[in-house]
Amino acid sequence: MSDTLTLSATARERAGKGASRALRLEGRVPAVVYGNKQEPLSITVEEKALVKALNTGHFMNSVVMIDGVGQAIRTLPKDVQFHPVTDRPLHVDFLRIGEHSKVHVDVPVVFVDEDQAPGLKRGGVLNVVIHDLGLVVDAAEIPSEITVSLKGIEVGESIHLSNITLPNGATAADEGDVTIATVVAPSALKSSEGDTEASAEGETPEA
Repeated sequence: MSDTLTLSATARERAGKGASRALRLEGRVPAVVYGNKQEPLSITVEEKALVKALNTGHFMNSVVMIDGVGQAIRTLPKDVQFHPVTDRPLHVDFLRIGEHSKVHVDVPVVFVDEDQAPGLKRGGVLNVVIHDLGLVVDAAEIPSEITVSLKGIEVGESIHLSNITLPNGATAADEGDVTIATVVAPSALKSSEGDTEASAEGETPEA
């Protein structure tokens, strides 16, 4: 299950580009908490703490507790804006959620058992179609990753949504049996097969 993160915040009274620029010079990042039928709350969070949370690799699919503005607020990050040149975070949107709210999150897909995939042993290449799988899940049960086994997969075979086991209580956000990944033949093998076919077509029967 994904870890719960905590960010200390302060209320933000000033709005506008000038105020936001001044906050960033102070090492703070403007943010807003909205949703759950309550008024939006403008806050700031410390940039260093935010960057540390972002570097966990699962910030966007973690419950983030916003502290320091009265009662702790349970949220889910919905958007982070970054500077186009420096990649510094410029603004964050947090969605208020209940402890057991149903939330939509994108969860990383992790592939295992590569050593038990005949197609890969033959030189096949894993072509990942979906890197992050959209799930609707209880906010208290957000998985940190979805594990997909490659055991027994041959060249030319695909892994579909129906082939994997989702966490208990989770449903896929996308409709249909989407393709998660395929094992494709390496270009060298394709080229070799193509040359063989071409040679066979070019042969003329002996008289």
